[in-house]
Amino acid sequence: MNDKTPRVRHVTVDERGDGQRIDNFLLRELKGVPRALVYRLLRRGEVRVNKGRAKAGRKLVAGDVVRIPPVRLPDVAEAGVPPEWQIEKIEKSIIYEDKLLLIVNKESGLAVHGGSGISFGVIELLRASRPGEKALELAHRLDRDTSGCLMLARRRSALRTLQQLQREGRVRKRYLALLAGRWNRDRQQVKVPLKKNTLKSGERVVRVDAAGKAAHTEFRVIRRFADATLVEAELKTGRTHQIRVHAQYLGTPILGDEKYGDEQANRQFRKLGLKRLFLHAASLRFPWPDRKEPYAFNAPLSPELQQLLEKLDV
Repeated sequence: MNDKTPRVRHVTVDERGDGQRIDNFLLRELKGVPRALVYRLLRRGEVRVNKGRAKAGRKLVAGDVVRIPPVRLPDVAEAGVPPEWQIEKIEKSIIYEDKLLLIVNKESGLAVHGGSGISFGVIELLRASRPGEKALELAHRLDRDTSGCLMLARRRSALRTLQQLQREGRVRKRYLALLAGRWNRDRQQVKVPLKKNTLKSGERVVRVDAAGKAAHTEFRVIRRFADATLVEAELKTGRTHQIRVHAQYLGTPILGDEKYGDEQANRQFRKLGLKRLFLHAASLRFPWPDRKEPYAFNAPLSPELQQLLEKLDV
């Protein structure tokens, strides 16, 4: 008789996990487990690395031994194979590909990875479409509701290079956002620290907090409308929900933002057809070793966002 009772596992980190945060490593190993549960296991000390407790931000190295406690999730089905239409759709969203990199124009509503009730994210769909590609990894993240340029590495060496470039602030990331309200100024620098908080429900919320990490966003007006302002937001740091919280801090939150936005303004723009967060990762630019010209990628606004702008009064 098969014993399906969950047991403690000891997993040795291989090259794929080298440099990965322990929380992301656990989300990969515990398919379908809610993110909140992973953090709870870490806080309780049930996850051990080389027999010692580990915080969520700890970076693993090849050879580390991770103790993964037994987790029973009777309501979470084992992830299967994505439907063909999803695989075809993600393939059509690729805007650049070479032997090292893959750049996707991610659609709003698609998570970058599965978990927390989501069977398939970008990474699962792309791995399903190319089963022989074992090294394919996300190089950064986009919120589920944010669309636009997403970087993936096809080689471990490329992942390390992208991570290093981002740590050094050499990856230029520009976003387009439609803000509630009309700006008079043309530019705005926001340098206020941000801190992540986890609510009892497990939901992650980011707040402006002097005890948080330094965060810097540069906003530039692209176009003014009667009740909204289209801006370009350039990330100088890469904190969770940074643009969304900095826009809220200025008193002009991003339209369509259900977490940090203005409900009255959101209702007004829903009537005009805005059914999602108006935040789009429009471009990426970064140098590359032994390459004369930097990589530069652009992702156009989706038709529904472009159509919304055409409806607005100047």
